Amino acid sequence: MSRQRGRRRDQSSERKSHAQSFRLLSAFFEDGPIPADRESPMARSGTSPSRAQLSSPGHRPNTCCFCWCCCCSCSWREDENRGRLKVQETKLETISNCEACTKPSVEEMKQWAQSFDKLMKNPAGRNVFREFLRTEYSEENMLFWLACEDLKKEINKSAIEEKARMIYEDYISILSPKEVSLDSRVREVINRKMQEPTPHTFEDAQLQIYTLMHRDSYPRFLNSPIYRSLVQGGSRSSSES
Repeated sequence: MSRQRGRRRDQSSERKSHAQSFRLLSAFFEDGPIPADRESPMARSGTSPSRAQLSSPGHRPNTCCFCWCCCCSCSWREDENRGRLKVQETKLETISNCEACTKPSVEEMKQWAQSFDKLMKNPAGRNVFREFLRTEYSEENMLFWLACEDLKKEINKSAIEEKARMIYEDYISILSPKEVSLDSRVREVINRKMQEPTPHTFEDAQLQIYTLMHRDSYPRFLNSPIYRSLVQGGSRSSSES
């Protein structure tokens, strides 16, 4: 009996998590894209405000959510959305550093189900998939993949070394709470390459995590309430307009 009660509590908690995520996503769909020059300062700096800062008078949380919405760090359409944002501020602090993107069409969202590559090549798709991973407590996989993509674009030697060090400390070190799951061979390769980091130091590890997300998380994402509800909601909006 106690095990049955425990399972019911776990299922109830999971449903609440999916419902909360869908409420956020549904609200975001109503607002439209964020102008490129309104990117959140936190998204650029990679820092996160404390709860005390979030609650202090006159301070708006620098949290960019799904970027086709009006986020709380932006003044764009602020008056229209102020009431809604007051309700969501405590929830949005967990969703930081999302990529800038435009609101996806229903056709785009349906294409995400055609292949994992199409999902990952679409900024809005990556944002929604990242939110799904957050509900499964595996968001660090997407964060690591994005960090590797950012490193590949770097050309400054000192910046490459600094970013490689941060990636190692955040996602490779066994002491990190965000450590990703890698086999021993890949770890050995990384340890050798870290002696002289390049933009491709984590290439093998990035591929391994990409494959893990593809095989493990992607099928569940396509069957999740988050994805199904977004597609259904977008289809209803299209038919009504």
